Amino acid sequence: MTTDILMYLAAFGGGFLGATFGALFAFSFVGITLIVGIAVAIATGGDASWINLVSFGPFFGPHISFAGGVGAAAYAHRRGYLTGLRDIATPLVSLAKPDVLIVGGLFGVGGLVVSDIVSIIPWLGTHTDLPGITVIISGIAARLIFGKTGIIGPNSEGLTGKARFTPNDTDCWVRYQEGWGNVAVLGLGTGLLSAWATIALSEAFPDAAASIPLLGFGISAASLMFLTLGAGIPVTHHMTLIAAISASNFLAITGNPVAAVLIGCLFGGISALVGEGFSRLWQIRGDTHIDPPASAIWPMTCVVLGLTQIFA
Repeated sequence: MTTDILMYLAAFGGGFLGATFGALFAFSFVGITLIVGIAVAIATGGDASWINLVSFGPFFGPHISFAGGVGAAAYAHRRGYLTGLRDIATPLVSLAKPDVLIVGGLFGVGGLVVSDIVSIIPWLGTHTDLPGITVIISGIAARLIFGKTGIIGPNSEGLTGKARFTPNDTDCWVRYQEGWGNVAVLGLGTGLLSAWATIALSEAFPDAAASIPLLGFGISAASLMFLTLGAGIPVTHHMTLIAAISASNFLAITGNPVAAVLIGCLFGGISALVGEGFSRLWQIRGDTHIDPPASAIWPMTCVVLGLTQIFA
């Protein structure tokens, strides 16, 4: 558990910043700073301090900054300051409501605490993605505290059964990528490139091999800046990250770069389907944001690392 008071103060600042920028803008800075951090790691022979302190630390760590933005947006929607349903794109400083930014700071501190708690859970704490699982726990908490629909709300068209989870123009996540076949192909394609980059660059820069698998994730996250500005950019960070982790871990098992890249490609496609499934389960069935990519990242990380243990 974190005992340094400065980290809690910094986490408040990170959540505050996430609310100020808006969760989606803040998350795109994870990608931008992560690309810089990987370059630093390559140049310094593997030093990941920038990544740990900036990209995944109090500044832009998703469990702090993004979670703060999501929690603040849920609060703002409940108070009537923010009218858009599940809106995480609006920079909340534009509302001119200091209480919204303070709520963001509190969720930033909560994210740090939750991440620390999960990290000490046997097996899970070392075999999952801590920012991802924290984002989900924080998002569920925000919905329960500020939302009105419950974790899984009703269908806006009154549909029940399996049809209840069908997206429509009102309740959807990323409308242009939601088809099962479409999203699977997207995951396979982006996963392939991320897996290849992980293998190729880890071979070229072995001292930075621990940081390089984050490159695809970083590029995917940075691209969401353009999505926030209105471009039809796909949401792929749950695909590229899981593909890279899979490729990196299975290379050590198979000893075959081609096999490792193909395995990474496959897991990228699976993670794409898992993310889409979670978007239909709870993201579009509620009035606040519960992140579909994070919903896929943390269990898929468990699967990949669990399989690595079995086959190693």
